[in-house]
Amino acid sequence: MLAPQGWTFDGEADDLACILGTVSMNPASMNEASSTTQSGGSSPTPAPSASRSRVLIVVTVIVVIIGVLAAIAHLTSQSNSLLEGDAPSTPETHGRPSDSGGTADSGSNTEGESTGSVPEDSGSSLRPGELEIVKRQADDPMAIGAVDAPVVLVMWTDMRCPFCALFDREMLPVIVDEYVNTGKVRLEVHDVAYFGEQSQEAAVAARAAGAQGLFFEYTQAVYAAAPESGHADLPREVLIQFAQQVDVPDIERFKADLDDPLLIEAVQTSTTNAKNLGVSSVPFFVAWDHAVAGAQPMEVFRTFLDDAVARAQ
Repeated sequence: MLAPQGWTFDGEADDLACILGTVSMNPASMNEASSTTQSGGSSPTPAPSASRSRVLIVVTVIVVIIGVLAAIAHLTSQSNSLLEGDAPSTPETHGRPSDSGGTADSGSNTEGESTGSVPEDSGSSLRPGELEIVKRQADDPMAIGAVDAPVVLVMWTDMRCPFCALFDREMLPVIVDEYVNTGKVRLEVHDVAYFGEQSQEAAVAARAAGAQGLFFEYTQAVYAAAPESGHADLPREVLIQFAQQVDVPDIERFKADLDDPLLIEAVQTSTTNAKNLGVSSVPFFVAWDHAVAGAQPMEVFRTFLDDAVARAQ
């Protein structure tokens, strides 16, 4: 199937080929005259003339060709819409169920700005072929890795998602060790609030910690304490406890930032952007124009990232 907004998943069927494969026509059947005998004893319907049958065949062929060309044009515009910065007008809000990824209960291409959010202009330098969701901003508190790394891995995550927690505990440390620390990959995080008000509050808390240089330390602490199934319970007092656990320098500032309308708006904007891009389940990952959904085994991520690095050469 086609991935959201033209992202491709390796090994899946080509929608266009499937659509064309369903177009069939049997001209011979159009030449057969039909006859009907009603209970009142009506006479059979006479067969159309040969010339009329040929006209019907030609008209039918033309209609089918026009329909196929229209379908091709529609699918082409859909697959190119992300690269053009366009977003679907009716975003999906529930997503597909997955054994390895959370599904949304409840994007434009830049997030809202505030203290602790991504700076407005810090020297972003996109590479040819990179999607507009990539930032490459040196002082982005929600990113790790070299700004000029060959590949930027974009991740969408919800602080209450159990599969996001699984990825953070098991796969992320390996990715950091093998790809980020070696200069091959830069990781950029986009937060979403798909699982209720606590998801939004936790995302704001992570940004508040990020404003003091501890975004990843904070998210790591939250995910380390997450249950293996179900959504973590993250009331305000627990969010403050996590800030104390990771030694956020100014706790009073952190508490005040939990109510910062700009931070709240930034999380809401990021969530809306994700839905507009078709990201309906988390965790979700994009490198170049390829995507991986869910907390997949590490070998899946190795193959995914190795291919992305190879494409960057």
